[in-house]
Amino acid sequence: MNLRQINMQDQLELKKVYFDSIQTLDNKVYSQEQKRAWSSQAWDNPNFDKSITQGKGWLLSDKEKIVAFATRYPINRIALFYCKGKFQRKGCGSMLLHKLEDEAKKEGLDSLYTEASLISYLLFLKNDWEIIRKEKVTINNIFFERYKMTKIIKNN
Repeated sequence: MNLRQINMQDQLELKKVYFDSIQTLDNKVYSQEQKRAWSSQAWDNPNFDKSITQGKGWLLSDKEKIVAFATRYPINRIALFYCKGKFQRKGCGSMLLHKLEDEAKKEGLDSLYTEASLISYLLFLKNDWEIIRKEKVTINNIFFERYKMTKIIKNN
């Protein structure tokens, strides 16, 4: 796996990873209707583009194909955190999360926060993140549950 910073030329491939990541989620956790509404955000949501163009992000590639990525936008929020289905549960998320946390520390941030899905929140918990609250949101008129989470990262 190759880790590198995201650049503007990656935008279309990142949208494909995002779409694949959501479409391959377990049907026991997210319905087809939820996955359709959520995955459409790559094309319908200007905040997705802002997270890539104005945020700071990293990606993992395998044989020059992007397989996972994560961004911070604004600077103290993990905004996007996605991995292609066939690469999930192979350490990609942990590698990206540690990179985002390390970079935030180097930049002098005290903490990070995110809104984690019913799938990704377990990875965050495993890495010492705390749940602030469970919340419900609507995407394209479809309800979702997620976890608002935070982690103190400052060096003592």
